[in-house]
Amino acid sequence: GGSQGAQRINDATTDLIISKKGTKLGYNLIWAIGPKQYDKYVNIFKENDIDIENDDEIKVFNYIYNMEELLNVADFAITRAGAMTITELSIVGIPAIFIPLPSRNANKQVDNAKIFEKANAGKIILNSDITKDTLEEKIKSMLESNLEDMSNNAKKLAPSNVLDKIYDEILTILK
Repeated sequence: GGSQGAQRINDATTDLIISKKGTKLGYNLIWAIGPKQYDKYVNIFKENDIDIENDDEIKVFNYIYNMEELLNVADFAITRAGAMTITELSIVGIPAIFIPLPSRNANKQVDNAKIFEKANAGKIILNSDITKDTLEEKIKSMLESNLEDMSNNAKKLAPSNVLDKIYDEILTILK
């Protein structure tokens, strides 16, 4: 859900967890709900008699401050597809299920996600299509994929010489 929370992602994830009540997911889920929405979703779980705070497969947070550490142990991410997110995932080599944030002017996040999808480093669920079923289907598909190959493909998308490019840009601005 990120720092602002992503309503549709949070709703689909909540519905998925509720639909699995009493059974195991079969994978671990680390979920950033977003500070503004955290209490709302924790209460939904309480209303459905799900002890989300003590689940051994699911860890929920209002915000994740140690994202770098978590990315280094994650098999894949479920995320939006902003430029910084795409860059971080490619540098670390994390494949992803992208739910691009739609835009009225240009679908830049969709374009970003398509780069990963075309390189076999990610899969896409359009924001308008995300439900517990589409989320569950993509998670299953990722778990059945060769995540090592997808990770290597993601690393190939990482920008090179980033510090040199930033330095050159700063020099251009200073001149």
